[in-house]
Amino acid sequence: MEKMGANEPNLEEFFEQRKRIRNPLVPIGALMTAGVLTAGLVSFRRGNSQLGQVLMRARVVAQGATVALMVGTAYYYGENPWKSR
Repeated sequence: MEKMGANEPNLEEFFEQRKRIRNPLVPIGALMTAGVLTAGLVSFRRGNSQLGQVLMRARVVAQGATVALMVGTAYYYGENPWKSR
């Protein structure tokens, strides 16, 4: 017995793919944030607290840029969550 709608495309996958097409820089920003965070934690672990502090500040900047990209592209494409419907 076949599931009802088994031949229909999955809408969640479709919308996720569209988000990636519209926001190609957001996953890159998230990876950069994770990379800087990892490097900062490693430098703290090795005892280089000065470099660790610089990397933690860089992480905050990368994270802020990623959030700004998310908000900016959502606003650009008309997905403003603060707009009343």
